[in-house]
Amino acid sequence: MTATLSPQREEPRPQPKPLIGRRRSLPETYVVKLFILIPFLALVAAVPLLWGWGLGWTDVSLAAAFYLVSSLGVTVGYHRHFTHGSFKAKRPLRIALAVAGGMAAQGSVIDWVADHRRHHAFSDREGDPHSPWLFGTSPAAIAKGFWHAHMGWLFERDVTNAERFAPDLLTDRDLRVVDKLFIPLTVATIALPGVLGGLITWSVWGGVTAMFWAGLVRIAFLHHVTWSVNSICHMVGSRPFESRDKAANFWPLAILSMGESWHNSHHADPTGARHGVLRGQLDISARLIWIFEKFGWATNVRWPRPERLAAKRVPTAG
Repeated sequence: MTATLSPQREEPRPQPKPLIGRRRSLPETYVVKLFILIPFLALVAAVPLLWGWGLGWTDVSLAAAFYLVSSLGVTVGYHRHFTHGSFKAKRPLRIALAVAGGMAAQGSVIDWVADHRRHHAFSDREGDPHSPWLFGTSPAAIAKGFWHAHMGWLFERDVTNAERFAPDLLTDRDLRVVDKLFIPLTVATIALPGVLGGLITWSVWGGVTAMFWAGLVRIAFLHHVTWSVNSICHMVGSRPFESRDKAANFWPLAILSMGESWHNSHHADPTGARHGVLRGQLDISARLIWIFEKFGWATNVRWPRPERLAAKRVPTAG
């Protein structure tokens, strides 16, 4: 008698977790809008204030210092370390980078990383939270896409699912603490320049102008530099390397963005610690990572490999 084998049952494949984790409540949405619009209005008000009064060397110096710390917190910390794992950081440096990134007032570390990993997973396709190419290529669609990529997407209530895109950060106790401190860090990044300005000038007015210039205006300016990488650097610029999207290198933003505007190079090699990989491409963020490596604070740095760059190079690129 021949035994009959019963067919094996295939285990169902696990379905990917949804892109969206939750929707912001109305109060959260209003707070986000305030964090975006108040510094922007301060930037607009800065134009007439610049001519004649309300700005001194103390304000300029504090604004430059806070810009440097907060922007590098985003580019080296939020972006290259936490999002892409371009290097491993000792625990004190890891926490310091998360705090410095929070002082840019661009979102908490876990939410920022989740958004950016989602951006790379669906770059310039449906699912990308801030592609300028989601609405078509007509003049009206391009204008709508630019607004959406630059800042319009921030007004939407859908929140990227961190359990899908940043599960490693959710298991880090220190980062969860820093993530929850985003509101206090935002208050501190506005108030601290005012306190320092008041102490340096020993006047209330010195504190007010420092809070305005080195707090609000500096935040707004940094916001627009970062958002320009999402918008401008996916629309115009050079593309010397092959990538599956429209990311481009835009040299005028290289210094202000700390090297982030070498965006085509980055999308061609996302985990690379240096984005400015060609001759003459200044990358301040990569230089800071190099310094961290020399001090032993950063290890396993993923510097670009010449053979990988050569394989990605567009043959006709000059």
